[in-house]
Amino acid sequence: MPLSEHEQKLLEQLEKQLHEDDPKFANSMGSDPGRSWSTRHVVIGVLCALAGVFLLLVGVTLQNIFVGVLGFVVMGGGVYFATMRSSAAAAKTGAKAGRKPGKQRSSFMSSLEERWDERRRGEP
Repeated sequence: MPLSEHEQKLLEQLEKQLHEDDPKFANSMGSDPGRSWSTRHVVIGVLCALAGVFLLLVGVTLQNIFVGVLGFVVMGGGVYFATMRSSAAAAKTGAKAGRKPGKQRSSFMSSLEERWDERRRGEP
């Protein structure tokens, strides 16, 4: 079920407020549209994962535990590198982290409180 325009606006305001209050948490949640998948990371990560699988198979074939473990570690590192997201807006987010406009925050919260009070008054 799609959100109404009013609900979409409220959601955008909440996301904006979250980014202003705690940009580190907001970025960790991945809701920042500036974060995107890097093709270079994916290609290098997949190649490393394939090399790791190859090393793992060589280690099993040679019955060498060290080579097998090394292959597993390389494979895991490749998958991790492939799933990393690059942040084009990382510098911008870091610059915004220092400023916290208190006036916008209080007006946002006060408008939510007013809406809540209006809803409460409207109920019998």
